[in-house]
Amino acid sequence: MYRTIVVGTDGSATADKAVGVAGSLARATGADLHVVMAYRPARVTALAAAGAAGSAGIALPVPAWADDEQRDAAEAVLRRTGDRLSGDGVQATVVARFGEAADALLATAEELDADLIVVGNRGMNGVRRYLLGSVAGRVAHHARCSVHIAHTR
Repeated sequence: MYRTIVVGTDGSATADKAVGVAGSLARATGADLHVVMAYRPARVTALAAAGAAGSAGIALPVPAWADDEQRDAAEAVLRRTGDRLSGDGVQATVVARFGEAADALLATAEELDADLIVVGNRGMNGVRRYLLGSVAGRVAHHARCSVHIAHTR
């Protein structure tokens, strides 16, 4: 049924539920599972915050090593996720990718010629969701493969 499944995580409880669904599907179908976590280096986040400050003109200095910390944090979440899946009898490849979550999932799925992307239906909310849209919505709209939106409430 599926050969390659891609799922995203941000380390949250709701993302863990989506990862669990993807793990169950991979185990049931014998598919390869790839867990992706997007990260944005602190420098990019600080620049975005400074831009959002607008007329305040706040410049936030960010040391060069801060970018490594963001990637390292993502990789730590992915190691824990991979260990949990392994404990459930599912082998997964884990990948930390620079960028926004939906873009990272879509790019990974396309590179791997994935059959399925699994995303959770809960994540960011409020103004940020209004401005950026939901990850699930963006993935469902732009994916070139099937998308499973897991109920993660």
